[in-house]
Amino acid sequence: MESVRTSASPSVELPPSPPEDTGFWSGVREALRGSHRDYTQGPVGRSVLVLSVPMILEMLMESVFAVADVFFVAKLGADAVATVGLTESMLALVYALAMGLGIGATATVSRRIGEGDPDGAARAAVQAIVLGLVLSVAIGVFGVAMAPRLLEWMGASPGVVATGTSFARVMLGGNAAILLLFLVNAIFRGAGDAAIAMRVLWLANLINIVLAPCLIFGPGPFPELGVTGAAVATTIGRGTGALFALWHLVRPGGRITVGRRHLRVQPELLARIVRLSASGAFQVLIGTASWIGLVRIISTFGSAALAGYTIGIRIVLFALLPSFGMSSAAATMVGQALGARKPERAEQAVWKAGFYNLCFLGSVGLCFVLFAGPLVRLFTDDPAIVPYGAACLRTVAAGFLFYAYGMVFTQSFNGAGDTLTPTVLNLFVFWLWEIPLAYVLAVPLGMGPNGVFLAITVAFSTMAVASALMFRRGRWKTRVV
Repeated sequence: MESVRTSASPSVELPPSPPEDTGFWSGVREALRGSHRDYTQGPVGRSVLVLSVPMILEMLMESVFAVADVFFVAKLGADAVATVGLTESMLALVYALAMGLGIGATATVSRRIGEGDPDGAARAAVQAIVLGLVLSVAIGVFGVAMAPRLLEWMGASPGVVATGTSFARVMLGGNAAILLLFLVNAIFRGAGDAAIAMRVLWLANLINIVLAPCLIFGPGPFPELGVTGAAVATTIGRGTGALFALWHLVRPGGRITVGRRHLRVQPELLARIVRLSASGAFQVLIGTASWIGLVRIISTFGSAALAGYTIGIRIVLFALLPSFGMSSAAATMVGQALGARKPERAEQAVWKAGFYNLCFLGSVGLCFVLFAGPLVRLFTDDPAIVPYGAACLRTVAAGFLFYAYGMVFTQSFNGAGDTLTPTVLNLFVFWLWEIPLAYVLAVPLGMGPNGVFLAITVAFSTMAVASALMFRRGRWKTRVV
């Protein structure tokens, strides 16, 4: 009515709206503050940027957990470090489940938000959380009861079993903190509230970094818990972050708000999320487990080659974290655009995110190729290890231009609810192509560890090309979520 009255009065002129500041840094500021923009409308590039920044920072914060724990625990000796390493290996299943649940939650929530159905998004969020809680209880009971036996099965020495049983029990028993943190943050990402997910990780990391040395070494009034203190600090940090995220989920005023009317199990919706999440978890497990096969091949060439590979891949994975954040932004854009029945916008967002990722990873890859040796020497000066690490870094970085698009395509399929396509691609590329190729190049063809490094680059490139071909076919646009 106000617009009618204004237009009817010739004596009143509204001032023109100021143009939106579309610069890069203004987009970063908007992202960090928490944007309220509608991601189904407006410039696609700006939307991708605003979503990407907090997701990139969230992924960087997630990596800090493992780095902080190892940093403090390393002062306790080799058995303590081995405890952390073995328990983290056992937690790979928990992380895969958490990421799988996150894939299902993001796809469902983003689709409902795009459809303009925040109630439907809230109902989907509740079903995903119920599923996560049920799984975490089962894992927790099993893990607490079987912790020493699990460590033995992982090849732990008697000393590590004695030192690490309590650590493993706390981490496995408190796995709900991991699952809920991943899951609720995935819900916020799907809703477009990426800044909240970022702040949750900031809080969780701050608590962990402050508590870890206090509970490990016991200064002042704190108990000296040794390596178990690292598990307690991590669980408290993640648990507090998860509670903070849940509070935001029930707090009115966000893109998605869970109320009492949503707190009931809906079997049909739950089954849909189970289907998406199971496929997503299997997809993650395939990719994660393939690295074990590569390590097995590398290990036959001696400890120096294995150490160089480990250092090189750690540097690579740290560089890929920002790319994963940008890929997650593309997944959210795809889900919401499809919900709004704008498949052309979804496709445009994927190509735009892929180009941004190409620019970033291309720059990083060039630095890795030029400065591989100095980067590896930041971790070790051993003349037997550095050449292997540098070769791994240079060779794998050569595939970054392809992998930039491959990551975005994979996450975009997931965002559309098409979790089967990337699962099949992962199975083919990593198990039926990468591992056999690595063995053939390394052993029969005599290339040694360099053959394994080359196989990784070829696999990255194959994944990108195959994903692009599947993406261009467009079947992901018709998925029902």
